[in-house]
Amino acid sequence: MTYDKVLVALADPTRRRVFERLRRGPQSVGKIAGGLPISRPAVSQHLKVLKAAGLVGDRPEGTRRVYYVDPEGLGALRAWLDQFWDDALLAFKAEAEAEHLRRKS
Repeated sequence: MTYDKVLVALADPTRRRVFERLRRGPQSVGKIAGGLPISRPAVSQHLKVLKAAGLVGDRPEGTRRVYYVDPEGLGALRAWLDQFWDDALLAFKAEAEAEHLRRKS
């Protein structure tokens, strides 16, 4: 998946709340929906978007589906964000080396 699909999926605040609830471990739609101001069908729709973005996976457990955070799902977003960190570190290194050379002169 590409990072833009992840960003779009997580742009919705309710969807982020659904996703964040899965940090505690795999859960059914009913458990995820508990305490949220939306219906179970609405939670299912949010999970569908999160799954399409590669952020969550699901597995059958009896007659229900249990959803979990896909550990690889944030990889594309993380790689995209890391490039900014890498660029910032390279810029800092170049500036530190330049400053070191200025002080030696």
